[in-house]
Amino acid sequence: MKQSIYDLTFDQLTDWLMERGHKKFRASQVWDWLYNKRVKEFSEMHNVNKECIQLLEENFVIQTLKQEVKQESADGTIKFLFKLQDGNVIETVLMRFHYGLSVCVTTQVGCNIGCSFCASGLLKKSRDLTSGEIVEQIMNVQHALDDKGQGDRVSHIVVMGIGEPFDNYDNTMDFLRIVNSQKGLAIGARKITVSTSGLADQIYQFADEDLQVNLALSLHAPNDELRTRIMKINKAYPLDKLMPAIDYYLEKTNRRITFEYIMLRDVNDHKEEAEQLAKLLKNKRHLSYVNLIPYNPVDDHSYQRSEKEAILGFYDTLKKNGINCVIRHENGTDIDAACGQLRSKQVKKDKKRKQQKEKAAN
Repeated sequence: MKQSIYDLTFDQLTDWLMERGHKKFRASQVWDWLYNKRVKEFSEMHNVNKECIQLLEENFVIQTLKQEVKQESADGTIKFLFKLQDGNVIETVLMRFHYGLSVCVTTQVGCNIGCSFCASGLLKKSRDLTSGEIVEQIMNVQHALDDKGQGDRVSHIVVMGIGEPFDNYDNTMDFLRIVNSQKGLAIGARKITVSTSGLADQIYQFADEDLQVNLALSLHAPNDELRTRIMKINKAYPLDKLMPAIDYYLEKTNRRITFEYIMLRDVNDHKEEAEQLAKLLKNKRHLSYVNLIPYNPVDDHSYQRSEKEAILGFYDTLKKNGINCVIRHENGTDIDAACGQLRSKQVKKDKKRKQQKEKAAN
């Protein structure tokens, strides 16, 4: 199976071509065809010589993802289900906001973090995505926009799809460098957000990367007892390990961090939890932002969305304690809204279809 050309950063592509006798400018030409002209075949790179084209075709492929399902919401949100070369499927979501078009990408096939409310974790991780498979999600969405001929461009990226980005750290970092490259898509670092469930060791590492990329922490509970109950990762990284990592990040980068807080009815949505959260973030208020997220129910989980009054009360308590917060605007509520839900349904369908074929054969 050939490697995706999107796996390579610009520097890696330059080194690879020069090691094989090609001039440095060839990398700039190839990169321009991939990310600015957005070709789908190496043969379309008209100013690249035949020897280089042949070399690329022998070693790489441009398209490795195949669109399996495309769901369009009334609000313009589009959810894609892509099949990988090995037959696994992943989700990617395009969302429309007043500030531009944002794409939510997946970084792993499945997830091992084990958040009890999350559809992404219904299917355990089978492997990490390569940097190229993450990049190609952006490219496929951009190709779909190009095909409409309206001049729309992906302007923002959120790394919040299936999987834990910091559990696939190196490939995620290469992905960020590729999409941020000024020679290619040139998506500004400040328009990219990476979300983690709280891998403290990687938060320290990320702080030292000297990137301007935004960081979001999936917190979801203000104390260890509750957080451990709904997020298994808290056993490995309890709050007394996690919060010092956040403090280091804030001190090192001086960049505001977003705390994601999903609202679960009668679980984490009481005034008591709001006051605990305000206390937890008190010394970080100047660089903290809490995103209150109405829960999208998942068939396989028993959790329910918090009542509107509970969400508003939680919001008011945080605001009265000087915590910057917002209630997230919802997108794609008329399609499989929860992250991982479309993939989970498709995998179940494929499994059922396979069982029926085996039964018929016997």
